[in-house]
Amino acid sequence: MRGAPPGRQPRCPLCGALAAPGCGGRCRHVELAPPQPPGARRPALAEGMPGCPFCGEAAGRELEEHVRARHGQLLGAPGADTDNVEQLYECPMCSLTCTDIQILEEHVDLHLEQSFSDGGSIRDLELAQWLQNEEDKRQRSEEEKREREEFKKLQRQYGLDNSGGYKQQFLKNMEKEVDRGRMQPFEYHKRKADMMECLASGIDDGKTKTSGVIEALCKYYQNENKDVRRVWLSSGVDHFHSSLGDRGWGCGYRNFQMLLSSLVQNSLYNDCLKDTTLIPNIPKIQSMIEDAWKEGFDPHGASHFNNKLRGSKAWIGACEIFSLLTSLRIKCQIIDFHKPTGPTGTHPRLFEWVLRYYSTDNEGGAKVVCTSKPPIYLQHQGHSRTVVGIEEKKNKTLCLLLFDPGCPSQEMQKLLKQSSDGTNIRLLRKFVGSLKEKQYQIVAVDGVLSLEEKAACCRASQVLTSEKIP
Repeated sequence: MRGAPPGRQPRCPLCGALAAPGCGGRCRHVELAPPQPPGARRPALAEGMPGCPFCGEAAGRELEEHVRARHGQLLGAPGADTDNVEQLYECPMCSLTCTDIQILEEHVDLHLEQSFSDGGSIRDLELAQWLQNEEDKRQRSEEEKREREEFKKLQRQYGLDNSGGYKQQFLKNMEKEVDRGRMQPFEYHKRKADMMECLASGIDDGKTKTSGVIEALCKYYQNENKDVRRVWLSSGVDHFHSSLGDRGWGCGYRNFQMLLSSLVQNSLYNDCLKDTTLIPNIPKIQSMIEDAWKEGFDPHGASHFNNKLRGSKAWIGACEIFSLLTSLRIKCQIIDFHKPTGPTGTHPRLFEWVLRYYSTDNEGGAKVVCTSKPPIYLQHQGHSRTVVGIEEKKNKTLCLLLFDPGCPSQEMQKLLKQSSDGTNIRLLRKFVGSLKEKQYQIVAVDGVLSLEEKAACCRASQVLTSEKIP
């Protein structure tokens, strides 16, 4: 209307028809349209029905034919007399009459711009809202998908994905060994039969056990005079390592077996462990923890596992060990080292606590002190180990001695051989700078509970299970 873009023919502002060539952007029939009295109204049109721009009559789809038949002379038909036509122009949108076609063009342009602006704004707003809603839906869907994947990942990580437990993993891993040629089929069937017998009895088969390490350590330290001032050792402890059935998740159960192997050798705990004279296997330990939950110990922890461990690869930690020991009337406590207490994220107070645990009531002058103290269960995020002793160096630094269930029997058996240079002891030694996890928990055994004390501990475990070291 205000000059068509180059290469495009202008259209009539009334009917949309192409303007005649060479008319300067104006349709001739617009100039020749008959005027109407001011304020006159065009005939009403049916909704959606196009009307004639000259007479206002509803014409429907035959608008072009109607214009040519009724108003052909105004479109420049041959012989049409246009000299006597008064030059008045009416706005097709508001019936305003103009005497100048240029003014009409500008006036109609204002109508069209306003129409497009209003309608466009509404459509743009609706489109923007729709796009935002779709984006919100997409983000919610992706977030829900991520949450489901993370939840499944955590379930797999902590053995809560219903993929089976010790038995299923043992068989699956043996099948892999056969497929890789590392195990003969006859050995597979023999080990499967042994495993089924072990599961039926509830007793560990002892195939991952190494005994006599504490005694070997005692002899080694008596002959070692380089830099160790004093050393304290737990009472006899057997080492247990993970097997095909619990590799990747069984450390907590194996550390309990280590702790229990020491307790069953100590006459102080005979009455508590009269029904547990042999070391239970992992599925049996899972059942024992479930029994402790049924007695009322640690309901919060029980709910985390949906009150079920047997048949799963669920990880256990200090709270489950505490509940199990207390249900057996074994007095113990959880100590929580909830933040580093030394430079570079170290935990010197943990080492000091362990030293007090072993040295209390063992203040004699002997260099090697073989105490009657049970070992200590040591937990941190993702793993647990067993503390079996502590060294005090001549420069006053401390070094823990740890049994790690991730260490295979072949390595542990090296400790049974005398080595003057102490190379094998490096498997056990952990200095202050070696323990830099954010938090640690320990479970320490300290005697026997009466029935009344056991009941009180059960009630207390429903509220608080650990003491924090500031």
